[in-house]
Amino acid sequence: MVRKSVILGFLLTVLTTVIKAEDPYLFFTWKVTYGTISPLGIPQKAIMINDKFPGPNLNTTTNNNIVINVINNLDEPFLFTSGMQHRKNSWQDGMPGTTCPIPPGKNFTYHFQAKDQIGSYFYYPSLGLQRAAGGFGGLRINSRALIPVPYADPEDDYTVLIGDWYTKTHVALKDNLDSGRSIGRPEGVLINGKAGKPDGTGEPIFTMKPGKTYKYRICNVGLKMALNFRIQNHKIKLVELEGSHTLQNLYDSLDLHVGQCFGVLVTADQEPKDYYMVASTRFLKTVLTSTALLRYEGGKGAASPELPKPPVGWAWSLNQFRSFRWNLTASAARPNPQGSYHYGKINITRSIKLVNTVGKIEGKKLRYALSGVSHVETETPIKLAQYFGVADKVFKYDTIKDEPTKVDTSNILVQPNVLKIEHQHLVQRGLMCVCRVEPGKWTPAKRKNYNLLDAVYRHTIQVYPKCWGAILLTFDNCGMWNIRSEILEKRYLGQQLYVNVGPPDYPRGMSTAFQQTVSVVALSRACLILSLPETRFNLVWRGSAWRLVAQGRW
Repeated sequence: MVRKSVILGFLLTVLTTVIKAEDPYLFFTWKVTYGTISPLGIPQKAIMINDKFPGPNLNTTTNNNIVINVINNLDEPFLFTSGMQHRKNSWQDGMPGTTCPIPPGKNFTYHFQAKDQIGSYFYYPSLGLQRAAGGFGGLRINSRALIPVPYADPEDDYTVLIGDWYTKTHVALKDNLDSGRSIGRPEGVLINGKAGKPDGTGEPIFTMKPGKTYKYRICNVGLKMALNFRIQNHKIKLVELEGSHTLQNLYDSLDLHVGQCFGVLVTADQEPKDYYMVASTRFLKTVLTSTALLRYEGGKGAASPELPKPPVGWAWSLNQFRSFRWNLTASAARPNPQGSYHYGKINITRSIKLVNTVGKIEGKKLRYALSGVSHVETETPIKLAQYFGVADKVFKYDTIKDEPTKVDTSNILVQPNVLKIEHQHLVQRGLMCVCRVEPGKWTPAKRKNYNLLDAVYRHTIQVYPKCWGAILLTFDNCGMWNIRSEILEKRYLGQQLYVNVGPPDYPRGMSTAFQQTVSVVALSRACLILSLPETRFNLVWRGSAWRLVAQGRW
C-alpha cells in the first residue's frame, strides 16, 4: 500500500506540473439595435449596443480570451473592428476584406485574445458609414498584476470618447458619397455621446477626489476632424499611446487625430469645484466646441464659462507630435523593457512609397486612392477567396508599385488593392514605429533623420498637408491586414489597401485540382458560394474555422 501511495503521489505531482492553466475567458453578449438620440437637438437614428450610445466599455487584461456573441437586430449587415492586434491570423479582425458581415437577424461569436498587449483603444463598425450612427465604445487592455507600470495606480480609470458628429443619418451620408459628393463639415462635437455648452448646466460625467490622480483614456472616434482636448486649469500627463508607454511629459492640451487614443494622468490639485473638459475641432476656420463637466467630490462652485483657448495651426500640432517618445525602461505587456527591442538595428528589406491621391471617375464621382489605386470591396472577402485558392478570380496582387511614378498617380484606377509581403520570422510587434514626419518631399537621404531609438510604437500616424511620414513595419504576423485612412469618407471612397503577410492558409486537404475547378458564384447569407462542375458548396463558420458544406446539408 505504501508503494502504491508513493507511485500515485508521484503521478499526481507530474500531472500538476504538466497541466497548464489557460488564460482567463471573458464572455459578453451584445445586441445591436437602432435607437433615437438627439445630441445636437435633432432626433436621429443611431446604432446602439445593448441600448447604449456609446456602447459598453470592454475592459480586459493582457492575454485574456474575449468571447463576444454579437446579435445583429439591424436591417443591414454589420461588422465590428478595433485597434487591438490579432495574432497569427486575421479571421477575427472584423474588416470587410477578411470577415463575412453578420446578416440582419443573425449572430456571430467573436473569439480573440489580447495577446501580449496593453493600451487604450475603441471598437466600432467597419461597414460603410455605420460609424456615423454610433456602434462604437471604449476598449481597454490593462497590464497584468505581475508587470509593473511606470506610474502609481490611479484612483480610477475613465474612458473619454470625443468625435465630430453629423445630424444626417449614416445612410444619407453614404448616399452623398455614392453620388460623387463629399459628406461636408460636421455639425458638432460630442464627448461621450453628448454635446455640452459652457452654461453651467448638466450633470458631471466624472467625479474626482481632491488630491487624487486619475487615468483618462481619450479616443477620437469621429469621422473626419482632428480634435484638441483640454481640461480647465489642469495639466495633462501623457503616459500611454495606443499600447506603448511614453515619456511622461506634461501638456496643457493634446491634439488627437481621427482614430487615435491617448492614456493620460490628471491630478485633482485645483480648488474643489466644477471644471470643464473641452474638445474642439482643429484646422477649421469655424471652430466647433463641446464641453463636459468634471466635479470635485465635496466641491462647491460652478465651472468658469471662460474656456481655455485651443492652439492654432498645424505646425503646433507637428511640434507636439515630435515630443512623443517611447519609454525605453518601462515594461509593456511583457516583463522585458520596451527598449530591449532595438528596431533601429533591423535591416530594411523593402521600401514602399504610398502617395495620397484624389480624383474623379466618370467625370464627376469623387474617389480617393493610394498611389493611384482606389480600393473597392469585393462581394467575396479577399481573404476567403485566397483561403479557398480562387484569389485570381477575385483580385490581383501588387496592383501598386513600390515606387509609383507621376503617371501612376495621375489617374485613378478603381479595383481591389492588395500587396503581398513575405513573412519575416522576428519578434512579434504588430504595430508600426513612426520614425519621422516633416514638411517637404521625401528622398532616400531623409533616412538619416529617422528616429531609430525611441520612436513610439502605435497603430496610427497623421501626415500633415504637404508633409511626409516614415514608418517602420515588421511583417511577422501572418494574415490579411488592412491599412487605411481613418478619415471615413476617404476610406469609403478607396483610400485603403490590404497587405497579405506570409503564405495563404489553405484548408487542410484542399487539392490543386479543386482550386483549378472551383469558381466563385455569388455572395449569399453564408458569405460565399463556390461552384464545382457537379457540386455547389456554401461557406459557413463552424467552431473556429471556415467549412465547405454541400448545398442542402445545412
